[in-house]
Amino acid sequence: MLFRSHLHRHHLAPVFLAAPTGPDERLEKIAAASQGFVYAISRVGITGTQQALASDAENLVKRLRRYTDLPIAVGFGVSNAEHFAAVGEFADAAVVGSALVATIEQAGREEAPSSIARFIRGLRQTELQAR
Repeated sequence: MLFRSHLHRHHLAPVFLAAPTGPDERLEKIAAASQGFVYAISRVGITGTQQALASDAENLVKRLRRYTDLPIAVGFGVSNAEHFAAVGEFADAAVVGSALVATIEQAGREEAPSSIARFIRGLRQTELQAR
């Protein structure tokens, strides 16, 4: 409760992580306590770029939708345009944080802004082609 009161005082919305291994009772509590959106973890383990999108991510989003009307964002392992487009088929948002960090690391300081722009354009183009 103290955590959420601090967030509220600073006009920040609590966003909690929902794991595919969580029982429905826990998912319901996470959905009720979240504001802004619910962050659905696409896989168990650590975040980072992955070769394949976890197969249980869609099921987790379906389970969460029973408990909330908030947008649901899927992250952890969403690392390329194909993953981004796939998540867009069943979720409201995709989180590509680790992929952005990897893009910055690979590009270096001078090229990072243009590399990030190319990465994002690639995500958008794939999304538009999927529609």
